[in-house]
Amino acid sequence: MKNLFLTGTALLILGACGQPPAPEEKAEARSMAQEIEAKPTAPDTIEETVKSTKMVGAEDIGNRGEVMMAIQAHDRPKADAKDDKIRKAAAVLEFTGMWPGMTVVELEAGSGYYTELMSRIVGKDGKVTMQNPGSFDAFIKPEVFEARLGKNGERLGNVTHTRSNFDALDVETGTADIVTWFLGPHELWMKNEDGELTLGAPDKVYGEIYRVLKPGGKLVLLDHKAAPGSPVTTGGDTHRIDPAHVQAYAEKAGFTLEKTSNILTNKADDYSLNVFNPKVRRETDRFLHMYVKPKK
Repeated sequence: MKNLFLTGTALLILGACGQPPAPEEKAEARSMAQEIEAKPTAPDTIEETVKSTKMVGAEDIGNRGEVMMAIQAHDRPKADAKDDKIRKAAAVLEFTGMWPGMTVVELEAGSGYYTELMSRIVGKDGKVTMQNPGSFDAFIKPEVFEARLGKNGERLGNVTHTRSNFDALDVETGTADIVTWFLGPHELWMKNEDGELTLGAPDKVYGEIYRVLKPGGKLVLLDHKAAPGSPVTTGGDTHRIDPAHVQAYAEKAGFTLEKTSNILTNKADDYSLNVFNPKVRRETDRFLHMYVKPKK
């Protein structure tokens, strides 16, 4: 079996951060180490981002202060700060309910846009596992991870970077408070040039996530919507997925849907278009779900 599916899917995989990189974005990633002395993100820009969203259950989360401090940190890379508004990162992270001291597993972290913010939110008493499939190393170069984490991991000292498929996570059982998977669940149906699924068996992945979570732990999923009733295989075609499929897999694994959010809704999206089509790129209709592992 060929492990590297680089016939058009390799760059698509970098959708872990949402989209395949444009040339100028690649340059920014390469120079990230020189950008660490970024200027603070303007507070009014962040406030505008938060005010422009509507969150389900936001009054029950209450972690806005921690989120805002992470986003406004003076030493964040400039390339990251540019994306805050289009990602609605403040609102997404508020939705997770992430707090200082938590243990977080970030599936398909890509080059680490959200890793950076999660590391700052959970703080010195928390931990973040930055997970990527091993095949990602073919197109996210070591210097990108080194710039993000530090040469010896000293820059984000509470982050551990692991390489594994989604059905074999390198995380101890029952240790995570939160697992996030942003813009990635659809990729389980991406195939290599031999037509083989390579990132993990879909019927095992959600059970593996269930395993690593503590009782009462949360799974937060974000992805591009496909039209209701679409086959699950759209994940490997248009790189979208009907949220009903995600819910079915999560519930089969034992999770209960706790809440959803409309903060990334875009009713003008055309579900027939590939998410990388310039007409919808970075403006797709996206769903945001939170599932809970029952307490025993």
